[in-house]
Amino acid sequence: MAGNMKLKVFEFVVGLMAVSLILLFLYTNNLVLPKYLPAGKISNSSVLAEVCDMIIAGKKILYGNIPMTPLRNITCQQYLTQNHYIVKPLSKDEAEFPLAYVMVIHKDFDTFERLFRAIYMPQNVYCVHVDEKATSAFKDSVGRLLSCFANAFLASKRESVVYAGISRLQADLNCLQDLIDSEVPWKYAINTCGQDFPLKTNREIVQYIKGFKGKNITPGVLPPAHIIRRTRYVHLEQKYQLFSFMLWTWIRKMSPPHNLTIYFGSAYVALTREFANFVLQDQRAIDLLGWSKDTYSPDEHFWVTLNRIPGRNP
Repeated sequence: MAGNMKLKVFEFVVGLMAVSLILLFLYTNNLVLPKYLPAGKISNSSVLAEVCDMIIAGKKILYGNIPMTPLRNITCQQYLTQNHYIVKPLSKDEAEFPLAYVMVIHKDFDTFERLFRAIYMPQNVYCVHVDEKATSAFKDSVGRLLSCFANAFLASKRESVVYAGISRLQADLNCLQDLIDSEVPWKYAINTCGQDFPLKTNREIVQYIKGFKGKNITPGVLPPAHIIRRTRYVHLEQKYQLFSFMLWTWIRKMSPPHNLTIYFGSAYVALTREFANFVLQDQRAIDLLGWSKDTYSPDEHFWVTLNRIPGRNP
């Protein structure tokens, strides 16, 4: 018995030393693991064995020469298993409090894939808006990934997004409408961009949101002096084949509709389902959206302004 225990300890120590030596080798040789190797696509043992073989053979370890298993070469079930996707709710609280996600993306499929894996839960629902300008390869990759999930889909309407333009806000709204139309009884909608990454687990996010007791998370203030120009003067989206931008003008805008007070805040919010319906259906919201079409970065005033309407609850 004692002999077997010593043998196991010895094997563990040897294995630990081997891994440490490999990591030291990789570090001292400035190895950067390939960015198109999503975590879990190959088992850890397979990657380690391949790296060991390459070291022994004296091969240089660079981007792209460590093998991977693309989604197109395996089934969806294999993909979910190898990437360790969560396939059932992890707690009663989470199961009873599904979330909806709006994801607006345009590049870096590997980054999106990691983000999606990090926030995915089977009780939630996900709408992904892919920029109309994105490459065909990117669109195909996203579509292929989402086809593996019954609770994730592409936005029914795509925008050619201009940074800080109305098209960015419209992309969020397109997905929000699709999420309202979905069968998942989600409680809150959260919007993200393709370069986000969560710092909390799904359960922690649910617990945090519950603390707001049915209120929206739309932080904001009255516009600082340097921000006022964004909504006081006309700004126009300029779209060209190779680039796009917002054109600033000296044309003054009309006052906001319904005598609304414009606030300035975050473009990234967490919204109740009731508020989402309000945003999509209330005439004040519809008119504010129309008024905002020639403003700069309207997503930074749209949500918080509507949420601050006196007497509107929540």
